Amino acid sequence: MLHPIDIPSLNMKKTKAAPDKHAHGNDERDETLTDRLIELAVELRDVDLYASLSEDKTKALAALRKTIRKCLQHTREQALDEALESAYEKDAKAYQVLRESVEEQAGTILLRRDSGPELEVNAFAIPLFVRSTGGLHEDQCFQDGDAFEQLRASFTEHGLESRLANVVLVSHAYHPDELERIGYCHLNAMVHEAAEAMTRKKASMADAIVRSMSGWPPSTFASDDQAFELRFLLGFALKPAEDPFYRVPEKAAAADRYFEARAERFRKWSQQVTPLLRRCLVTDGREVEIEYLYQDLFHGAREAALIELSVLRILTELRDLIDAQGKAASDIEAVIGPVDTDDEPMLRVSLSCGPDNAVLGFAERLLSRTETMENAIDDIADAMIAMGVREVRIARMFDAEGVPTSIRPHRKR
Repeated sequence: MLHPIDIPSLNMKKTKAAPDKHAHGNDERDETLTDRLIELAVELRDVDLYASLSEDKTKALAALRKTIRKCLQHTREQALDEALESAYEKDAKAYQVLRESVEEQAGTILLRRDSGPELEVNAFAIPLFVRSTGGLHEDQCFQDGDAFEQLRASFTEHGLESRLANVVLVSHAYHPDELERIGYCHLNAMVHEAAEAMTRKKASMADAIVRSMSGWPPSTFASDDQAFELRFLLGFALKPAEDPFYRVPEKAAAADRYFEARAERFRKWSQQVTPLLRRCLVTDGREVEIEYLYQDLFHGAREAALIELSVLRILTELRDLIDAQGKAASDIEAVIGPVDTDDEPMLRVSLSCGPDNAVLGFAERLLSRTETMENAIDDIADAMIAMGVREVRIARMFDAEGVPTSIRPHRKR
């Protein structure tokens, strides 16, 4: 069994970090690596990367992963970014293959040993939506060492991670801007540092982890403002690669039960650790309310939280629009649909009221590259129904003049 060890380098506040110790490799140009990544992703565009593959596809996948690892090891961030951007513009399926592969390789490493099982180390995050009076203050966060240690231990004690796992947390509540600044190569260096710290008896430096705590932007909240903010817990888990705790059953019904059990453990954990987390977030006795999104690997958690925040923002904008007109939600009809644009995909919600359906206004939000328009529309439609809107309809498109076309009733999921 792997036992937790003292890792003071992960339980620290920001200090001046040493320069990145990974130098650029000069053997291949970024353009060459970019072209190879795109070519391999296109070759794998129609396959399930987690299923049995033909010999040719197996070789292509191995070559893709090897090229990604080379970019990560030599901090070729530009090659990765340009490959992803080009794939997104040219081939949606190839982009998905490449993005998933890059995220997996950046956030997870395997440790092969002369004896004993192969070990896996990955970076995970838990998004936190925090309500407080006056907003959070960075200098108050994670000052209670005892609460922090109990929080760290809770991951294995309450079944979020295996009893065979070793878990460490970074003693910092990450602002979304900080996580956005962590590139693929930076994250990979952080995972390597965490792995070294968890597998060596001597405490090791964690320069990349220190650099990740780049600081919150200045707060815009007055002392009596009701603040709603997104923060992240960031941690690393070391475990046997074949730990049965993480093995998803093959049969659908059994897999559903597996994920339901994990979700229930997370729900209970979130209730039990909230007092500890309050002690980690504020030191002046203020009340804070915390809502949790599900624990996921680094990129999945970040993406889910930013999508949720975007949805909450457009719903707030729509509520404010209804209130400004002095109307009740039950008086309102909403039309939802994509906007006719050549830029990034955008969703619009148009509100109208009265016997002549006079338009009150509209709100829009950009979709992320991992969202589908259909799911984004359904999520907003369900939220509008929950808000009490009289009728929700779906448009095939809002044209260049903002007129919805081919409107149909919303079909509840």
